[in-house]
Amino acid sequence: MEVLGRLLALLVLLLLGTGLRTTGVLNTQRTARLNAAAYYVALPALIFVSTYDQAIGDLLSLELLGGLLFVLFSTAGIAWVVHRGRSSTPRRSVAIVQSYHSNLGYLGLPLVAATFGADVTAIASVVLGVVTLTQLPLTIIILSTLNGADAAMSDELHRLATNPVLLALLAGLTIGSIGVTMPPVAATGLDVVGALALPLALLCVGASLQTSARSLELGAAGSVIALKIGCMPLLAWLVFSLLSVDSATFTATVVMLGTPTAVSTFVFATELGGDEEFASLNVFLTTLVSIGTLFVLITLVS
Repeated sequence: MEVLGRLLALLVLLLLGTGLRTTGVLNTQRTARLNAAAYYVALPALIFVSTYDQAIGDLLSLELLGGLLFVLFSTAGIAWVVHRGRSSTPRRSVAIVQSYHSNLGYLGLPLVAATFGADVTAIASVVLGVVTLTQLPLTIIILSTLNGADAAMSDELHRLATNPVLLALLAGLTIGSIGVTMPPVAATGLDVVGALALPLALLCVGASLQTSARSLELGAAGSVIALKIGCMPLLAWLVFSLLSVDSATFTATVVMLGTPTAVSTFVFATELGGDEEFASLNVFLTTLVSIGTLFVLITLVS
């Protein structure tokens, strides 16, 4: 019941964000400020306090790295086959990337931190880093290739290198690996700031969710939902069971890869010639349906 209560609270925050946007309270400028607070302050703080006291060798293993890459590329490959028959190339490109591109930062990591212990949260931070470094370039390549868009890969790589979430992960792992002791006051302060990551992120996601009846195509949208929050976590469950990883790694990977499609895929679709209305619809639907599927996943792994 506690897990269900948490997930229902997530749904309330999502709907609150949507309602605040609809009423004009969260306009574009205010949403951008809220997003900046989550992206540049709260999420980096959460990641840093989750990793600063652990060495990288204790968190990142060959099994974790290999398993994550296998699940990600396998899901992308399945999505390519499933969506190959879409008549519209912009819609096909969006369907492919949204079938594997996970909302790890704004939903996955904060949810794990709020639900599980420090050991699972630390592994989830590493999962975020590894998958982000992989899925972001893959998404740009697929969208730009299929849609014939001119993507400035150097600019995207520069953004990736200066990503505050990844920099916080690197800083935390570095400090943990060399054994530097953090002052208790600083650690406590960052922990308080990090606790704001989930509510801030959910309000931002809710304020960003938009859909239109014109973009509704049940077959395509249903396939994206099935692959992203059905196939991907199931594949993660099978792979990491076969790898016989510890319980913290298993829990972190299954829950993180069971998150819905990232809101950023809508941005990339808009910039790189994808079907932006369809992209917005899929973000909305996968986020909504994932409230139920994440409850099942968290209950099972717990």
